Amino acid sequence: MTNSPDSTDTDKPASEATNGGGQEALAQATSANPQQQPSMRILGQYLKDMSFENPNAPQALAPQQNQPDINIAVNVNAKNLAQTDYEVELHLNAKATSADKVIFAVELVYAGTFRMENFPQQMLHPAVLIECPRMLFPFARQILAEATRNGGFPPLMLDPIDFTAMYQKRLQQQAAGKA
Repeated sequence: MTNSPDSTDTDKPASEATNGGGQEALAQATSANPQQQPSMRILGQYLKDMSFENPNAPQALAPQQNQPDINIAVNVNAKNLAQTDYEVELHLNAKATSADKVIFAVELVYAGTFRMENFPQQMLHPAVLIECPRMLFPFARQILAEATRNGGFPPLMLDPIDFTAMYQKRLQQQAAGKA
């Protein structure tokens, strides 16, 4: 691994997440030098981009015979801003359809800037792509729920996301792509 998470393709979307045995490495690193314990701080968080489409209003707001099909996509992007600072973007896309008609579509990018200090190199990448989006998710989830409610629909409440599994899947896809 190179010296920053963004140099290992974190500028590309991550579809999923894990620590890859990183907890052991973290424990070894902190026991060897207790004054240099890893620290992660949120410097800021913000709504970076959002779109809500209700293309068939007002007909789509009428009671539906069947539950709509809802497809959700989640991605994580990260980029290095400075030596210890990273911007992490959580992309949430939700689309509800019924009888091949779009009921609503939401695209949301919620981001945060994080200061990652004293992380062992092997732990930095997983921390940025697992722990940072995990911290951002509740805020993005709330914005998504309010957007659907403000669009005239019941709030869309996303289930918690396993960013560790997303990270692991991404590593497997990258390994398969290099093979």
